[in-house]
Amino acid sequence: MEHTVTTLPTARQSGCPFSPPKELIEAREQSPISRYSFPDGHQGWLVTGYDLVRSVLADSRFSSRKELMRHHPLVDYGDIEVPPAPPGEFLLMDEPQHSRYRKPLVGRFTVRRMRLLTERVEQVTAEHLDAMEQAGPSVDLVTAFAKPIPSVIICELLGVPYEDRGSFQENIDTFLGGEAADDDLIAAYIATQQYLAQLVAAKRANPTDDLLSDLTDSDLTDEELQGMALILLSAGFDTTANMLALGTFALLRNPEQLAALRADPTLTDGAVEELLRYLTVAKQFVRVALEDVELGGRTVKAGSTVILSYNTANRDPERFTDPHALDLRRQEGGHLAFGHGIHQCLGQQLARVEMRVAFPALLDRFPTLRLAVPADEVALRPETADIFGVKSLPVTWDV
Repeated sequence: MEHTVTTLPTARQSGCPFSPPKELIEAREQSPISRYSFPDGHQGWLVTGYDLVRSVLADSRFSSRKELMRHHPLVDYGDIEVPPAPPGEFLLMDEPQHSRYRKPLVGRFTVRRMRLLTERVEQVTAEHLDAMEQAGPSVDLVTAFAKPIPSVIICELLGVPYEDRGSFQENIDTFLGGEAADDDLIAAYIATQQYLAQLVAAKRANPTDDLLSDLTDSDLTDEELQGMALILLSAGFDTTANMLALGTFALLRNPEQLAALRADPTLTDGAVEELLRYLTVAKQFVRVALEDVELGGRTVKAGSTVILSYNTANRDPERFTDPHALDLRRQEGGHLAFGHGIHQCLGQQLARVEMRVAFPALLDRFPTLRLAVPADEVALRPETADIFGVKSLPVTWDV
């Protein structure tokens, strides 16, 4: 019997902030693929099983093109015509346009190149730990630690002047946070676009030693560079910032796992991968079928919108043993936190370097780190946010 989901849940379970909404878990238990009724009446699909999510991400018969995604999972926008993605915003494009923008970047985000950044990440992390120590013993870990580290690093990579970092970070927060009024969201997006247009023009006129300046020596237009910079800045800042804060929250809520990591630094790499799987801050993505496709015993018709639930895929018991447990010694790899296929996250190696440095450094500097408020008072980002996380994380330690 075909399983149907009529409302995409928007609330986490009480007392379980790290688990997907229980309705999504129940949907996966019923079937790895369910019918989904969109608010505008479109009958699409919700894919919750690991194998099926991975197969869709690797299948060119499912499109990422923005102009095809007219059925919002939560909002009925009526007959509004959705335009194609602006030049350079390659996450919402298919081949060959996607490769035109991604290919010049791939060699700049390799494992080797990102590891060369380790020393700089260590310096930035130490600077913010010093500032925390001076400001403490109580701080908001989000503003004192989680946001600044990836923000500084991605801005330096792209050549964003340090003095501009604050306003850029604030605008990114506004249009990705899931809570801003429409007018504020649009204003923040426009302000970011205007800033990036000025930045690209400045790099063309006076190139410096950074990625964006390097890209000006290509056939890419200013508008294309602006779109690429927006993708890199947004993804390079928001996802890692939320992983650092939410990951710390998860460790503090799992004291046995935290103690194991403190006692054995060789667990760090595995701990990062397990936190990525367990938290899956990039919760879901959407694809559109370009032709009829057989998927999990169902026929997904051409034009159907498919919601891919990354967080339930990464909690699929058919793929991961005891999937709802945080286990830093887990041996099962292959999580989908960075996606899969041609759109797999370009900056994943940078994110790994930042987390492999930041988590151990934080725990080493503050051996008695703990929440400064009851766990159920920690403010979570709403499910409507593109990236899940905490809005603030009050912590304290013994002096």
